[in-house]
Amino acid sequence: MFLITGATGNVGRHVVAELASQGRKVRALTRDPASARLPAGVEVAATADFPLDGVTAVFLNPAVFYTGFGDLLERCRAHGVRRVVMLSSLASEQAEDSNPIGRRHLDLEREIEASGLEWSFPRPGAFATNTLGWADRIRATGTVRGPYADAQLSPIHERDIAAVCARALTGDDLVGERPPLTGPESLTFADQARLIGKAIGKDVRYEELSPEAARAEMLGNPHMPPAIADSLLEMWAESVGRPAFISPEVERITGRPARTFAEWAADNADLFA
Repeated sequence: MFLITGATGNVGRHVVAELASQGRKVRALTRDPASARLPAGVEVAATADFPLDGVTAVFLNPAVFYTGFGDLLERCRAHGVRRVVMLSSLASEQAEDSNPIGRRHLDLEREIEASGLEWSFPRPGAFATNTLGWADRIRATGTVRGPYADAQLSPIHERDIAAVCARALTGDDLVGERPPLTGPESLTFADQARLIGKAIGKDVRYEELSPEAARAEMLGNPHMPPAIADSLLEMWAESVGRPAFISPEVERITGRPARTFAEWAADNADLFA
């Protein structure tokens, strides 16, 4: 039995679907089981209950664990769980450079390592789904507002992240590994806006804001701490005119090329139109 946390989230939903398509027994955890809409045959339970009976491997999404794991890892051992796969972050590789996103993920990685459980930590970089934050403005005005139009990233499709996580849960070749995961191409923010426009048949323009104006907009989100906003702005500034890192790990692990951002935009066009 595989237990999946954050099972209705951007990545977790696809981890569940991937495992279910393989005929695996899956227990999906979500805050609201009644509205989960997961594949037939998947057992759905409340995150608050966290039932571990019969579970051999657990997928942990750090977004579910705001204050750390508490006694969860001890409970996993007590119930016979053998393996933990945690969705980490490529930012963990810069954690010693005062990157708060990376530090948080690295701290959680170390907590799992110390537990004695088998582990794997897929480390994706920029998520293609981050651009969903542009959807309202694209629908209303056909523009995107943000800093550093020429900052380069290699956004990854959430289905590719999920495929790697499913492989880490079910096979032994990724035990003790931290595979860095990216999309297959380096794209600017302006490129991403253009490709979304192409997918929806509409011209979409990226309107560059000053770092100060962008920071003020970012902090308008109550879930955006100032330290995270500052770290992101610094990272984007450093990536202007600098091709993004491209990892071969998605193709190596899954046996097929990573999906392009254009494919992601086509898959999600209805969310922008």
